[in-house]
Amino acid sequence: MYLSLVVPCFNEERGLQRFHDALVAALSEHVRDYEVILVDDGSTDRTLREARRLAAANPRFRYVSLSRNFGKEPAMLCGLRHARGDRVALLDADLQHPPELLRRMVPLLDSGYDQVVARRTRSGERRWRSLPARAYYRAARRFTGVRIPDGAGDFRVLSRRAVDAVLALPEHHRFSKGLFAWIGFGTAYVSFRDVPRRSGRSKWTFGALVDHGIDGLTSFNAKPLRSSIYLGALVVSAAGAWAVRSAWQAIVDGSWPSAGAVLLVGLAGMGGLQLCFLGVLGEYLGRSYFEAKRRPHYLVKELSPELGADVAARRLWPAELVS
Repeated sequence: MYLSLVVPCFNEERGLQRFHDALVAALSEHVRDYEVILVDDGSTDRTLREARRLAAANPRFRYVSLSRNFGKEPAMLCGLRHARGDRVALLDADLQHPPELLRRMVPLLDSGYDQVVARRTRSGERRWRSLPARAYYRAARRFTGVRIPDGAGDFRVLSRRAVDAVLALPEHHRFSKGLFAWIGFGTAYVSFRDVPRRSGRSKWTFGALVDHGIDGLTSFNAKPLRSSIYLGALVVSAAGAWAVRSAWQAIVDGSWPSAGAVLLVGLAGMGGLQLCFLGVLGEYLGRSYFEAKRRPHYLVKELSPELGADVAARRLWPAELVS
Protein backbone atom coordinates (compact mmCIF):
# COMPACT_ATOMS: atom_id res chain seq x y z
CA MET A 1 0.00 0.00 0.00
CA TYR A 2 1.48 3.33 -1.08
CA LEU A 3 -0.47 5.70 1.20
CA SER A 4 -2.76 5.32 4.21
CA LEU A 5 -4.88 8.24 5.39
CA VAL A 6 -5.99 8.25 9.04
CA VAL A 7 -9.04 10.42 9.73
CA PRO A 8 -10.34 10.78 13.33
CA CYS A 9 -14.07 11.54 13.36
CA PHE A 10 -16.34 12.73 16.15
CA ASN A 11 -19.89 13.74 15.29
CA GLU A 12 -19.04 14.36 11.63
CA GLU A 13 -22.23 12.90 10.16
CA ARG A 14 -22.95 15.93 7.97
CA GLY A 15 -19.44 16.40 6.68
CA LEU A 16 -18.20 12.90 5.84
CA GLN A 17 -19.65 12.80 2.33
CA ARG A 18 -18.18 16.23 1.58
CA PHE A 19 -14.83 15.06 2.95
CA HIS A 20 -15.00 11.91 0.81
CA ASP A 21 -15.63 13.88 -2.36
CA ALA A 22 -12.87 16.42 -1.65
CA LEU A 23 -10.31 13.74 -0.77
CA VAL A 24 -11.05 11.56 -3.80
CA ALA A 25 -10.81 14.62 -6.08
CA ALA A 26 -7.51 15.69 -4.49
CA LEU A 27 -5.89 12.26 -4.86
CA SER A 28 -7.30 11.48 -8.30
CA GLU A 29 -4.50 11.07 -10.86
CA HIS A 30 -1.90 11.80 -8.17
CA VAL A 31 -2.10 8.81 -5.83
CA ARG A 32 -3.62 5.60 -7.13
CA ASP A 33 -2.85 3.11 -4.38
CA TYR A 34 -4.26 4.38 -1.08
CA GLU A 35 -6.62 3.53 1.77
CA VAL A 36 -8.64 5.79 4.07
CA ILE A 37 -9.24 4.73 7.69
CA LEU A 38 -12.12 6.58 9.35
CA VAL A 39 -11.83 6.31 13.14
CA ASP A 40 -15.21 6.97 14.76
CA ASP A 41 -14.34 8.23 18.24
CA GLY A 42 -17.58 7.27 19.98
CA SER A 43 -19.78 9.70 18.03
CA THR A 44 -23.28 10.35 19.34
CA ASP A 45 -24.76 11.10 15.90
CA ARG A 46 -24.85 8.94 12.75
CA THR A 47 -21.16 9.18 11.95
CA LEU A 48 -20.73 5.40 12.20
CA ARG A 49 -23.60 4.80 9.80
CA GLU A 50 -22.04 7.24 7.32
CA ALA A 51 -18.69 5.49 7.69
CA ARG A 52 -20.33 2.13 6.96
CA ARG A 53 -22.03 3.58 3.89
CA LEU A 54 -18.81 5.10 2.53
CA ALA A 55 -16.91 1.86 3.14
CA ALA A 56 -19.59 -0.10 1.25
CA ALA A 57 -19.58 2.36 -1.66
CA ASN A 58 -15.81 2.86 -1.96
CA PRO A 59 -13.47 -0.09 -1.27
CA ARG A 60 -10.65 2.31 -0.44
CA PHE A 61 -12.53 3.48 2.67
CA ARG A 62 -12.47 1.50 5.91
CA TYR A 63 -13.60 2.34 9.41
CA VAL A 64 -12.96 1.61 13.08
CA SER A 65 -15.54 2.49 15.73
CA LEU A 66 -14.38 2.95 19.33
CA SER A 67 -16.56 1.90 22.25
CA ARG A 68 -16.85 5.49 23.53
CA ASN A 69 -15.29 8.90 23.08
CA PHE A 70 -11.66 8.44 24.11
CA GLY A 71 -10.37 11.67 22.56
CA LYS A 72 -8.48 12.60 19.42
CA GLU A 73 -5.10 11.33 20.59
CA PRO A 74 -6.26 7.70 21.13
CA ALA A 75 -8.26 7.88 17.89
CA MET A 76 -5.13 8.89 15.95
CA LEU A 77 -3.16 6.12 17.66
CA CYS A 78 -5.83 3.60 16.66
CA GLY A 79 -5.68 4.71 13.05
CA LEU A 80 -1.87 4.57 12.97
CA ARG A 81 -1.96 1.03 14.31
CA HIS A 82 -4.29 -0.07 11.52
CA ALA A 83 -2.55 1.79 8.69
CA ARG A 84 -0.82 -0.54 6.23
CA GLY A 85 0.76 2.02 3.93
CA ASP A 86 4.42 2.81 3.46
CA ARG A 87 3.38 6.42 4.00
CA VAL A 88 0.70 7.52 6.47
CA ALA A 89 -1.16 10.84 6.43
CA LEU A 90 -3.09 12.30 9.37
CA LEU A 91 -5.85 14.82 8.68
CA ASP A 92 -9.21 15.94 10.06
CA ALA A 93 -12.60 15.21 8.52
CA ASP A 94 -13.89 18.79 8.79
CA LEU A 95 -11.84 19.96 5.76
CA GLN A 96 -9.88 22.47 7.83
CA HIS A 97 -6.95 20.36 6.69
CA PRO A 98 -7.22 20.86 2.90
CA PRO A 99 -6.85 17.46 1.17
CA GLU A 100 -5.42 19.11 -1.95
CA LEU A 101 -2.34 20.04 0.12
CA LEU A 102 -1.38 16.37 0.01
CA ARG A 103 -0.29 16.90 -3.61
CA ARG A 104 2.58 19.02 -2.26
CA MET A 105 3.29 17.01 0.86
CA VAL A 106 3.61 13.46 -0.49
CA PRO A 107 6.31 14.29 -3.10
CA LEU A 108 8.42 15.90 -0.38
CA LEU A 109 8.22 12.68 1.61
CA ASP A 110 9.42 10.79 -1.45
CA SER A 111 12.45 13.09 -1.70
CA GLY A 112 13.99 11.77 1.52
CA TYR A 113 12.08 13.29 4.44
CA ASP A 114 10.41 11.12 7.08
CA GLN A 115 7.86 13.77 8.08
CA VAL A 116 6.14 16.48 6.09
CA VAL A 117 4.15 18.80 8.33
CA ALA A 118 1.45 21.25 7.26
CA ARG A 119 2.13 24.48 9.15
CA ARG A 120 -0.77 26.89 9.44
CA THR A 121 0.03 30.56 8.93
CA ARG A 122 -1.67 33.07 11.19
CA SER A 123 -2.40 35.63 8.51
CA GLY A 124 -5.89 36.98 8.98
CA GLU A 125 -6.24 35.41 12.42
CA ARG A 126 -7.64 37.57 15.20
CA ARG A 127 -5.09 38.83 17.67
CA TRP A 128 -6.95 37.58 20.74
CA ARG A 129 -6.52 34.09 19.33
CA SER A 130 -3.05 34.27 17.79
CA LEU A 131 -1.22 35.86 20.74
CA PRO A 132 -2.08 33.14 23.31
CA ALA A 133 -1.27 30.44 20.73
CA ARG A 134 2.14 31.91 20.01
CA ALA A 135 2.86 32.30 23.73
CA TYR A 136 1.93 28.66 24.28
CA TYR A 137 4.20 27.39 21.53
CA ARG A 138 7.08 29.38 23.02
CA ALA A 139 6.39 27.83 26.43
CA ALA A 140 6.10 24.38 24.88
CA ARG A 141 9.51 24.69 23.22
CA ARG A 142 11.03 25.74 26.53
CA PHE A 143 9.41 23.09 28.72
CA THR A 144 9.21 20.06 26.43
CA GLY A 145 12.77 20.22 25.18
CA VAL A 146 11.71 19.55 21.57
CA ARG A 147 11.11 21.94 18.70
CA ILE A 148 7.39 22.44 18.02
CA PRO A 149 7.02 25.23 15.44
CA ASP A 150 4.17 27.68 15.83
CA GLY A 151 1.24 26.58 13.68
CA ALA A 152 2.37 22.95 13.28
CA GLY A 153 -0.60 20.70 13.98
CA ASP A 154 -1.57 17.08 13.44
CA PHE A 155 -1.89 17.42 9.67
CA ARG A 156 1.20 15.61 8.37
CA VAL A 157 2.51 12.73 6.26
CA LEU A 158 4.85 10.20 7.86
CA SER A 159 7.13 7.51 6.50
CA ARG A 160 6.68 3.96 7.75
CA ARG A 161 9.86 4.37 9.80
CA ALA A 162 8.44 7.43 11.56
CA VAL A 163 5.09 5.69 12.18
CA ASP A 164 6.80 2.68 13.73
CA ALA A 165 8.85 4.98 15.96
CA VAL A 166 5.69 6.72 17.22
CA LEU A 167 3.94 3.38 17.82
CA ALA A 168 6.90 2.25 19.92
CA LEU A 169 6.15 4.99 22.48
CA PRO A 170 3.75 3.42 25.00
CA GLU A 171 2.81 6.30 27.32
CA HIS A 172 -0.83 6.75 28.29
CA HIS A 173 -0.96 10.55 28.17
CA ARG A 174 -0.09 11.33 24.57
CA PHE A 175 0.72 14.71 23.08
CA SER A 176 1.22 13.83 19.44
CA LYS A 177 2.75 17.14 18.35
CA GLY A 178 5.50 16.60 20.90
CA LEU A 179 5.88 12.89 20.12
CA PHE A 180 6.29 13.60 16.40
CA ALA A 181 8.96 16.18 17.24
CA TRP A 182 10.64 13.90 19.78
CA ILE A 183 11.28 11.03 17.34
CA GLY A 184 13.27 13.39 15.12
CA PHE A 185 14.12 12.31 11.55
CA GLY A 186 14.18 14.70 8.61
CA THR A 187 11.17 17.04 8.62
CA ALA A 188 9.86 19.40 5.95
CA TYR A 189 7.15 22.04 6.38
CA VAL A 190 4.43 23.17 4.01
CA SER A 191 2.57 26.39 4.87
CA PHE A 192 -1.16 26.88 4.35
CA ARG A 193 -3.80 29.38 5.39
CA ASP A 194 -6.46 28.42 7.89
CA VAL A 195 -9.65 27.17 6.24
CA PRO A 196 -13.04 27.81 7.89
CA ARG A 197 -14.97 24.78 9.03
CA ARG A 198 -17.57 23.69 6.45
CA SER A 199 -20.18 22.22 8.83
CA GLY A 200 -20.81 21.71 12.54
CA ARG A 201 -18.85 23.16 15.42
CA SER A 202 -15.37 22.56 16.69
CA LYS A 203 -15.14 19.86 19.37
CA TRP A 204 -12.29 21.70 21.07
CA THR A 205 -13.79 23.65 23.96
CA PHE A 206 -11.69 26.11 25.94
CA GLY A 207 -11.37 23.62 28.81
CA ALA A 208 -10.29 20.83 26.45
CA LEU A 209 -7.64 23.10 24.92
CA VAL A 210 -6.30 23.98 28.38
CA ASP A 211 -6.12 20.30 29.38
CA HIS A 212 -4.41 19.41 26.12
CA GLY A 213 -1.93 22.24 26.63
CA ILE A 214 -1.06 21.03 30.13
CA ASP A 215 -0.53 17.54 28.75
CA GLY A 216 1.92 18.98 26.27
CA LEU A 217 3.91 20.91 28.89
CA THR A 218 4.23 18.00 31.34
CA SER A 219 4.55 14.96 29.06
CA PHE A 220 8.24 15.00 28.25
CA ASN A 221 10.37 15.91 31.26
CA ALA A 222 10.43 17.36 34.78
CA LYS A 223 11.17 20.96 33.86
CA PRO A 224 7.93 22.24 35.45
CA LEU A 225 9.11 20.69 38.73
CA ARG A 226 12.42 22.48 38.41
CA SER A 227 10.63 25.74 37.68
CA SER A 228 8.91 25.33 41.05
CA ILE A 229 12.34 25.52 42.67
CA TYR A 230 13.05 28.74 40.81
CA LEU A 231 9.68 30.13 41.80
CA GLY A 232 10.33 29.27 45.43
CA ALA A 233 13.70 31.03 45.32
CA LEU A 234 12.04 34.06 43.74
CA VAL A 235 9.39 34.28 46.48
CA VAL A 236 12.02 33.92 49.21
CA SER A 237 14.16 36.59 47.56
CA ALA A 238 11.18 38.94 47.28
CA ALA A 239 10.31 38.41 50.92
CA GLY A 240 13.92 39.03 51.93
CA ALA A 241 14.08 42.21 49.85
CA TRP A 242 10.87 43.47 51.43
CA ALA A 243 12.26 42.75 54.94
CA VAL A 244 15.52 44.60 54.17
CA ARG A 245 13.57 47.57 52.76
CA SER A 246 11.37 47.71 55.86
CA ALA A 247 14.38 47.56 58.17
CA TRP A 248 16.10 50.35 56.23
CA GLN A 249 13.04 52.57 56.47
CA ALA A 250 12.89 51.90 60.19
CA ILE A 251 16.53 52.98 60.59
CA VAL A 252 16.14 56.08 58.43
CA ASP A 253 12.80 57.51 59.58
CA GLY A 254 11.67 55.17 62.35
CA SER A 255 8.59 53.86 60.48
CA TRP A 256 7.84 50.18 61.00
CA PRO A 257 5.27 48.25 58.92
CA SER A 258 2.25 47.05 60.85
CA ALA A 259 2.19 43.51 62.15
CA GLY A 260 -0.92 42.83 60.10
CA ALA A 261 0.82 43.81 56.87
CA VAL A 262 3.80 41.60 57.65
CA LEU A 263 1.56 38.64 58.46
CA LEU A 264 -0.62 39.15 55.39
CA VAL A 265 2.32 39.34 52.98
CA GLY A 266 4.00 36.31 54.51
CA LEU A 267 0.90 34.12 54.53
CA ALA A 268 -0.15 35.11 51.02
CA GLY A 269 3.30 34.49 49.57
CA MET A 270 3.91 31.15 51.28
CA GLY A 271 0.34 29.92 50.75
CA GLY A 272 0.41 30.63 47.03
CA LEU A 273 3.83 29.05 46.73
CA GLN A 274 2.72 25.86 48.47
CA LEU A 275 -0.38 25.58 46.29
CA CYS A 276 1.77 25.94 43.20
CA PHE A 277 4.13 23.19 44.37
CA LEU A 278 1.25 20.88 45.27
CA GLY A 279 -0.39 21.41 41.89
CA VAL A 280 2.76 20.57 39.94
CA LEU A 281 3.54 17.54 42.12
CA GLY A 282 -0.06 16.36 41.84
CA GLU A 283 0.08 16.56 38.05
CA TYR A 284 3.12 14.29 37.90
CA LEU A 285 1.75 11.95 40.57
CA GLY A 286 -1.51 11.59 38.65
CA ARG A 287 0.37 10.77 35.46
CA SER A 288 2.39 8.09 37.24
CA TYR A 289 -0.87 6.64 38.59
CA PHE A 290 -2.41 6.33 35.13
CA GLU A 291 0.77 4.93 33.59
CA ALA A 292 0.99 2.28 36.32
CA LYS A 293 -2.52 1.01 35.50
CA ARG A 294 -1.42 0.08 31.96
CA ARG A 295 -4.96 0.30 30.61
CA PRO A 296 -5.36 0.25 26.81
CA HIS A 297 -5.62 3.63 25.14
CA TYR A 298 -8.99 2.72 23.63
CA LEU A 299 -11.41 -0.16 23.03
CA VAL A 300 -12.81 -1.09 19.64
CA LYS A 301 -16.53 -1.68 19.19
CA GLU A 302 -16.69 -2.39 15.47
CA LEU A 303 -14.35 -2.80 12.53
CA SER A 304 -14.97 -2.80 8.82
CA PRO A 305 -14.60 -6.36 7.47
CA GLU A 306 -11.20 -5.73 5.86
CA LEU A 307 -9.71 -4.31 9.06
CA GLY A 308 -11.26 -7.13 11.07
CA ALA A 309 -9.48 -9.63 8.84
CA ASP A 310 -6.20 -7.78 9.39
CA VAL A 311 -6.62 -7.94 13.16
CA ALA A 312 -7.47 -11.65 13.06
CA ALA A 313 -4.47 -12.40 10.85
CA ARG A 314 -1.86 -10.28 12.58
CA ARG A 315 -3.27 -9.93 16.14
CA LEU A 316 -2.22 -6.28 16.00
CA TRP A 317 -2.75 -4.99 19.54
CA PRO A 318 -4.51 -6.26 22.69
CA ALA A 319 -7.06 -3.42 22.54
CA GLU A 320 -8.13 -4.55 19.07
CA LEU A 321 -9.30 -7.90 20.41
CA VAL A 322 -12.02 -6.30 22.55
CA SER A 323 -15.27 -5.98 20.63
